[in-house]
Amino acid sequence: MATIRDVAQYAGVAPSTVSYVLSGSRSISEETRTRVREAIDALGYHPHASARTLRAGRTRVIALAVPRAAGLQRSVDGRFAIDVSDAANLLGYDLLLSTSQDKAEGVRRVALSGLADAAVLMAVDMDDSRIDVVRELGFPAALIGRPADEAALPWTDLDWEAAAALAVRSLAAAGHRALVYLGPTGNEYAARRSYALRGRSGARAAAAEVRVPVRFLETPSGISPERHTPNEAPRLVHALREALGTGRDRATALIVQHPSADHALSALTTLGLRTPEDITVLVLGSLPDDPTARRLPRVDLPVHTLATEVIRLAAQATTHPTPPPAPHLLIPPQLSGTEGLGGGGGE
Repeated sequence: MATIRDVAQYAGVAPSTVSYVLSGSRSISEETRTRVREAIDALGYHPHASARTLRAGRTRVIALAVPRAAGLQRSVDGRFAIDVSDAANLLGYDLLLSTSQDKAEGVRRVALSGLADAAVLMAVDMDDSRIDVVRELGFPAALIGRPADEAALPWTDLDWEAAAALAVRSLAAAGHRALVYLGPTGNEYAARRSYALRGRSGARAAAAEVRVPVRFLETPSGISPERHTPNEAPRLVHALREALGTGRDRATALIVQHPSADHALSALTTLGLRTPEDITVLVLGSLPDDPTARRLPRVDLPVHTLATEVIRLAAQATTHPTPPPAPHLLIPPQLSGTEGLGGGGGE
């Protein structure tokens, strides 16, 4: 069965252009429109009629798509699920949780099932395959995450680039002479997860700007960020030991891009480093009520604001679909705990 991507490839255009031709939501040149129509005819492509009729019957349900591996525990997912559910309830919606690891097919099943009026998509990739699916099916959706094509669907996100840049600039201003940036696992970068790539990009740009060396480190694959086993701890300890260095070149601050800093703090303790006496730790994307992060310089993840806004955008899309560019809210970072930026040999 041909998909919207197949049509786009055949016609030599972007999938979004095919969507615009089908919906008539944007002016497209006659030449391009003809190529797309010829591709549709040649491939026998037909948008799902059942999906187009879903809006006729309201379920008052919004699906939350949170892809997750079996057995993986991440407190950030649970926190978002609670706040998104609360925000949905306030607007008269119930929440349906979808955890399929097959992101595109999972959201396709939800869209075609008739069980929900719209979807909220988490764990957003820069080029997220789910965007093409919901647009192909005409299924309302909003993202917690900033895709590469910012006009494709409604979205909201913390400005991760600005957050990482703020962290680097603030630590440099506090006198730190070398930094380590501990990002998510290599799997997150390989999947082109938006928050991971944007955070690293912002840190690199700020490092070049303030001329402070930053050593970039990925959390070793296989390490659970919130549960430790005897076999996992040595891998992170070794990675941090190598990245932090020794002597005059030793990094004096560590930036951790993760909702929980516990895994990094445990490794630093094993290395005999005290926080903040020996090293400053700044957390990017901490959960607002995390007791560990509250003691550290941090940029909190604005979970409540993100949840409230994404539900508003998803609900709005069910009744007032808007042509591109889609609405969005990019939340600027706020740095807390700035009194802890010094120390760590930074003076």
